[in-house]
Amino acid sequence: MLLIFAPKITPRLRYIFDFIFNDILGTDFQITTDKDEFIRSNSPKLNYSSAPFGNEMFVPAANLLFERGIREQELSFNIWNETPVLFYTHPRYEFPFDLFAASFYLITRYEEYLPHLRDIYDRYNPSASVAVKKKFVHKPVVDQWALHFKKFLSKNFPEIQYRERKYNYISTIDIDNAYAYLEKGLLRSTAAYIRSLLKFELKDFSDRLRSQLGLMHDPYDTYTMQLEIQKKYNIKVIYFFLLGDYDLNDKNVSYDSQRYRSLIQYLSDIADTGIHPSFASNALPQKLNKEIARLSKTSRREVKKSRQHFLKLQFPHTYRQLLENDITDDYSMGFAQITGFRAGTCTAFRFYDLDREEMTKLKVHPFAVMDATLRYYMNISPQESGAHILSLINEVKAVNGTFISLWHNESLSDYKQWKGWKNVYEEVVRLAVS
Repeated sequence: MLLIFAPKITPRLRYIFDFIFNDILGTDFQITTDKDEFIRSNSPKLNYSSAPFGNEMFVPAANLLFERGIREQELSFNIWNETPVLFYTHPRYEFPFDLFAASFYLITRYEEYLPHLRDIYDRYNPSASVAVKKKFVHKPVVDQWALHFKKFLSKNFPEIQYRERKYNYISTIDIDNAYAYLEKGLLRSTAAYIRSLLKFELKDFSDRLRSQLGLMHDPYDTYTMQLEIQKKYNIKVIYFFLLGDYDLNDKNVSYDSQRYRSLIQYLSDIADTGIHPSFASNALPQKLNKEIARLSKTSRREVKKSRQHFLKLQFPHTYRQLLENDITDDYSMGFAQITGFRAGTCTAFRFYDLDREEMTKLKVHPFAVMDATLRYYMNISPQESGAHILSLINEVKAVNGTFISLWHNESLSDYKQWKGWKNVYEEVVRLAVS
């Protein structure tokens, strides 16, 4: 067991030490504030403070973990051992930066509590993120820092034991729009027919009519294809269903649709499922409870997993809402506008509420890539997407983390804006499991 000296034990310090040592490194530790006890001990030991006592193993501590409240931080940046680092102190120390403060800053999304730019959907704009500014958003730096630290520990204390950590892949699929043309109701369908005629979109008019008459397979009904791929590669899948009422940014099939409810029941029997809280539920919390109840009733299961529609995260509001509705696992941690690691890690972690200075029961699962990000925000072609995704997968494999992809049923349709994207999902799966 590693004995760690710290001048003060705070909720922040306990939280991040537990994440680094237990969740990533898989080793035991104990914290003491007793300097004499620390000096006398013959155990492997680490001094985490402002200055070393002697020649002991030492990591220079910034103030962040000993503070309360939220303020602008001095984020000294450097490249060390070919890795971008924050809270860099001085090269005279064998381990010259505070990986604990840096990791805490990233995984708590500290910067998202500070004043920042927001996009047209009132989401945090990643251009404000230090990881984007310093160009390390595509690296799980927290995991990389932890492994550098493991080498540092092993060099000084080869007797320390570590639990084995293995690479894992999870495929997640959001169902924002279960069908392109089916189950849209008389009013929506009529309006769509009129719109197609006014814009002279005769193919769209014809495809809608043929789908509704049963003469053509609905383009977004790609579920059989998904299941064939999942069975072929023996992968774990989680489906997230949008069950909000129709609104400007919530345009899925109505919950009243028997076809849609049957689809939910079928997929719930063969895969893990979760709620896809509507865009509107962020402003109207009572909607979330209603949507969860709908999914629970239809799937005949407790709803414990979630991912926000439009990836709309507001700290700490969104996660507090989930906790109030007994959600235990959330998969929204990623940027819509850019691929990579929003929280700097590919390891699941507990949400730390900075306003209340407490670790919560909500487990946050970071994803690394979304189909819509590649197509709409980054303008990456289907042909180029494989190399881009592979680089992310390799980063995760290098630290034995968990690679999570986010896909939608419509992007497998090879239809309209998704022309050419049909085979990309299988390529992602193939690369992730190979």
